[in-house]
Amino acid sequence: MSVRRDFLEVPRRTSPYRAVADRVRDHRELIHPLPLATVEAQAGRCMDCGVPFCHNACPLNNLIPEWNGLARTGDWRGASANLATTNNFPEFTGWLCPAPCEPACVLAIGGDAVSIKEIERTTIETAFANGWIHPEPPAFRTGRSVAVVGSGPAGLAAAQQLNRAGHRVVVYERADRPGGLLRYGIPDFKMGKGLLDRRLDLLSAEGITFECNYDCGVDVSGEELLERHDAVVLAVGAERARDVELPGRHLDGIHLAMDYLTGQNRRVAGAPDEVISAAGRNVVIIGGGDTAADCLGDSHREACASVQQLVIYPEPPRVRPASNPWPQWPLVLRNHAAHEEGGVRAFGVEVMGFEGEAGGRVRGITVVEVDRGRDGSSSRGLLRRAGTERVIEADLVLLAIGFSGVRESPLFEQLGVELVDGTRIAVDGGLRAGREVTAGGDAVLGAALVVDAIAQGRRAAATCDRLLQEEFQAAAV
Repeated sequence: MSVRRDFLEVPRRTSPYRAVADRVRDHRELIHPLPLATVEAQAGRCMDCGVPFCHNACPLNNLIPEWNGLARTGDWRGASANLATTNNFPEFTGWLCPAPCEPACVLAIGGDAVSIKEIERTTIETAFANGWIHPEPPAFRTGRSVAVVGSGPAGLAAAQQLNRAGHRVVVYERADRPGGLLRYGIPDFKMGKGLLDRRLDLLSAEGITFECNYDCGVDVSGEELLERHDAVVLAVGAERARDVELPGRHLDGIHLAMDYLTGQNRRVAGAPDEVISAAGRNVVIIGGGDTAADCLGDSHREACASVQQLVIYPEPPRVRPASNPWPQWPLVLRNHAAHEEGGVRAFGVEVMGFEGEAGGRVRGITVVEVDRGRDGSSSRGLLRRAGTERVIEADLVLLAIGFSGVRESPLFEQLGVELVDGTRIAVDGGLRAGREVTAGGDAVLGAALVVDAIAQGRRAAATCDRLLQEEFQAAAV
């Protein structure tokens, strides 16, 4: 048997971004995909480790070395089939997941990890391009019915798993179209909505029903859901955004980031709704995560006058500190494509309040520089630096400081579901939230990754299916 040395001889490659001057003029996806032969060579870098740390780091436990091996030999159909055993939606993770598997790759100890995300995305897109992905309705129906509340990645994964088990599944969505944050939270330049609609069409063809414009708990009560269905899966997300209580918060022009992103997604989709616009404005984004970067990218594409991103914490290191060893997730500086497109990102800056014009619109933000400290003189245990107060010009402020939990709804009380600290659905180890209710995704975890949501949706579905089977067997006795 020959000894493969690809991991030593083939450098890591990923799909290059489109030129900045080109991509900021539209909302199309950011990358130029690599040729298949190049990705096959990248798959050859996988060492098929005896202990697959990449597999263990993936919340879905994707069989990464196995489909890497298939991709390496050009067996893309086999790779797709293997990937489908653990991941309902590789196109979502292939475009959106930050790939916790890659820092856990053994090659990442002293070099560049296998480009796992690149191979995953190529696998699913090759499968779709060749017609290997098609509707697979169940061979039989159990006569049982399940309501899935929420159509984000957790809800869609639960719906597909339960449908495959033979149950009739109805997905209830509060918005006018299904997809959750995949549709109205994620900008098109990160994942085009055609990928979402392609998958939704498949799910519909497999027998899943989507009911939109349903605010469960209001338009249909929990009691009614249990009258219509034998079980309920709650995948309602963590939509309640964190806000700030600072002087001037009431001023016009200060918005929650998700209100801005939702409006922009609707605008790009051609909806006539009036939206929050960054066009020609001096934009300040408060926050340092993915949502803030999405706002940054949309602001560039709207041709804002200027844009700054303020992050309260000091700048993270560029390389792993000794206290954060492999295979842990690396706590290092992360750059998004939007950061290449312009604007200023300032670390160690705390917002003290907002300044307004006579007409009631925001015109500036009072800030102070902060360092790490022990006396807690700042709101987050940081030390304010004397003499660094200043006012930053702004006539549009976007608050992208995370999410605080599930949206308030009478549905939880109606279903007898409890919340932990009023923010997350309380579940047992099997994600059971009530006698006939399971739950999963951000509603249970808090705001998390798309891969976590899919994994939780699958687990919630498995528990729901087991409960329905036990109920059926008990009724048959």
